[in-house]
Amino acid sequence: MKALLLAAGFGTRLKPFTDNLPKCLVVIKEKPLLQYWLDMLLPDKVDHVLINTHYLPTQVEDFIQATPWADHISLVYEPDLLGTAGTVLKNRHFLQDGPFILAHADNLTRFNVNDFIQAHAQRPLGVDITMMTFDTDVPESCGIIETNKQGIVTAFYEKSKDFHGHRANAAVYIVEPTVIDFLSTLKKTIIDFSTEVLPHYLQRIQVHHNADYHRDIGTPESLRLAQLEF
Repeated sequence: MKALLLAAGFGTRLKPFTDNLPKCLVVIKEKPLLQYWLDMLLPDKVDHVLINTHYLPTQVEDFIQATPWADHISLVYEPDLLGTAGTVLKNRHFLQDGPFILAHADNLTRFNVNDFIQAHAQRPLGVDITMMTFDTDVPESCGIIETNKQGIVTAFYEKSKDFHGHRANAAVYIVEPTVIDFLSTLKKTIIDFSTEVLPHYLQRIQVHHNADYHRDIGTPESLRLAQLEF
């Protein structure tokens, strides 16, 4: 299986930590965020990882070259940000030969990758996406989901001010290549996965819950909490 780690954002909400550092390289417990991902995915669970860059890309390039996993990693620079799903479509040649992991590399997470892959392999007929979920302490800043008894997503509330629960989208997915075919029908280059893809796939997304650890490192406060918790 391949993986696409999204690492191109500016990390604006995390300033001043990201004034001179890409968000994916912010350090938690003496280890950059991106390193946690690579150590978890490579080399046994995932064959090859593609990482997109935009903000301060040379720092990411230098970091990757210094890791023991450099031969299993490819970097793609985006002169203009394409959105989470736009990056998928742009790199369909890398991803379209089978299901792939899609994840935001600016999240700090810990989960059993093999269990996640196995859950997708055993998905019900008609399911095209397996979405990792977690329980959030800030539901207004997340995409909150509702499911039926079979664990299929029936509703999605993106950063709603109304309370819809604590079960949130972790922005970690296993995606079937048929989703790339859908992206191509939109006839766009800039596409957001949360707002333009997930609503289209309601009733065709199953959940896999992460009960171990997951936190979006989006603000100085979330970074502080991660330093205490992880």
